[in-house]
Amino acid sequence: MNKEDIKELLESVKNNKIDIDEALGKLEDLPFKELGFAKIDNHRELRVGYPEVIYCEGKTVEQVRDIVKFMLTKDNNILGTRASYEMYLAVKELYNDAEYNSLGRTITIRKKKQDVTDSYIAIVSAGTSDLPVVEEAMETAKILGNRVEKITDVGVAGIHRLFSRLDIIRGAKVVIVIAGMEGALASVIGGLVNKPVIAVPTSVGYGANFGGLSALLSMLNSCASGVSVVNIDNGFGAAYNASIINKL
Repeated sequence: MNKEDIKELLESVKNNKIDIDEALGKLEDLPFKELGFAKIDNHRELRVGYPEVIYCEGKTVEQVRDIVKFMLTKDNNILGTRASYEMYLAVKELYNDAEYNSLGRTITIRKKKQDVTDSYIAIVSAGTSDLPVVEEAMETAKILGNRVEKITDVGVAGIHRLFSRLDIIRGAKVVIVIAGMEGALASVIGGLVNKPVIAVPTSVGYGANFGGLSALLSMLNSCASGVSVVNIDNGFGAAYNASIINKL
């Protein structure tokens, strides 16, 4: 529940639209619901503005299904990241309108209508191989209520491709830059825009890329001001922070 939900609930009790016992029933799962193998944080949106997200990797299909089954009793939108197709099929049995992004490995359920920001987040990627992280970031940003513009395959090996889309990138309120190999794209964009840049190193690259470590270190050592860095392949974390900035 968020602050508006609780305010509406209290107003309903005040105006005798519902009785106290019914209102208590709506609050009984706060601050969390114990499922045995997981504790669902129903208080999170009230504290931080966004509901809990399901990180599916490492969980069984049954665990993901049971978590979603409980979360569906609330009126929040639901996001699951690093989800397998088998997990999606199990969730779809519970909610037929659930959507699966096979490239980004996300499950999204939209139960609640939400306003979408006028300002937008630009998600910029270096190469086609970075698209799984791009898609995870995009799905996260969108379900959190943000307008998104994607600019893909504009890495430094053909930098003229970037310049042709620079007006769109500069128009964003915050820019997510996703790149593997040496991760140079974040520094380039950081030196061209006056907006916050959130850099995401990806695990794309040959041996000395070390699974994204080389890109991570390049981004952390960026000479461009205004570049912040999240963990390797963490499109979700980048989009979550970008959403907070976009809604300031």
